[in-house]
Amino acid sequence: MRQDAHEAAGGRGWRQAAEEALYGPRGFYRRPEGPAGHFRTSVHASPLFAGAVARLLCRVDEALGRPAELAFVDMGAGRGELVTGVLKALPAEVASRARGYAVERADRPAALDDRIEWLAEPPPGVTGLLFANEWLDNVPLDVAEVDADGVPRLVLVREDGTESLGEPVSGAEAKWLARWWPLPGHQLPGALRVPENQHPEGLRAEIGLPRDAAWASAVAGLDRGLAVAVDYAHRADARPPFGTLTGFREGRETAPVPDGSCDITAHVALDACALPGARLLTQRDALHALGVSGGRPPLTLASTDPTAYVRALSGAGEGAELTAPGGLGDFGWLVQPVGIPNPLPGPLPGENSPPRRARGARTALLVDVPDHEEQ
Repeated sequence: MRQDAHEAAGGRGWRQAAEEALYGPRGFYRRPEGPAGHFRTSVHASPLFAGAVARLLCRVDEALGRPAELAFVDMGAGRGELVTGVLKALPAEVASRARGYAVERADRPAALDDRIEWLAEPPPGVTGLLFANEWLDNVPLDVAEVDADGVPRLVLVREDGTESLGEPVSGAEAKWLARWWPLPGHQLPGALRVPENQHPEGLRAEIGLPRDAAWASAVAGLDRGLAVAVDYAHRADARPPFGTLTGFREGRETAPVPDGSCDITAHVALDACALPGARLLTQRDALHALGVSGGRPPLTLASTDPTAYVRALSGAGEGAELTAPGGLGDFGWLVQPVGIPNPLPGPLPGENSPPRRARGARTALLVDVPDHEEQ
């Protein structure tokens, strides 16, 4: 809903509003049901995901020369589901040296494994793997919209979701837009241009500067190792013209209202977050490299071990969901090595980058079998 500026007194930028709505005393992420009560990520889709991340941690361990203490840092840990699953999936020798950190602003769950340290900020000076699964999309940011005069202005919002336009975007935010998400009036020479046949009024952009800073700060906490950010993403040559800001509540997409009743999220410009030496690839390619696929088990297994065959079929379905085109498989993996070779080589940011995809998007997945196997 849009009001004139004088009717929307008390509005504030989306970054400030979302910060309070998500992480304030009555914020969405402090609710007892946790994120899993409202949306489903790869972590909740299948334990295969945690197993793949555990194998990645083992690769990092090898690249580090098997240090005495191997850190696994779970950014935006929710209720600690991923770090718990990763520690459980590690080989015994690696697990004996592993130390788990869950970074989350909500309170520590009562039943969490005592081996896991619960922190509000990423630990400094660690060696190992920092993994941020759907964390950056919840780092609040401001939104810009082009007015009738072609001027990008900050979007202000009230607690009931009513929006109005504020002051023109300026300073560091304007420079970020010019570099990463050009709008009329904020375009650098040689930057992506707004199509001539597209009227600029109403075009929107999400100013990703806070996410760039948050990612750089998290990576800086690694002495050596690997940092990975996984999220639904878009790239510089395919930014959505009207932005992606949205809400989620109880498994359904809803209008983003900053009152603490819903998740508030926006796709991530992972190419802007990337630091020197980073690679960007799809979750499908990353998980295939880590041994996850939706391929059917060999038919011979059905006759030699029917129980194992049924179990493998189930795993194939879960693997297919995690790697599905048009679904979770299109999520972006930003892979940032720190002092080690990249254990997941891939294209440079912007090359074969993942398409954008909304949180909670689901694809129907079927594993076809011959008629005589359907029982």
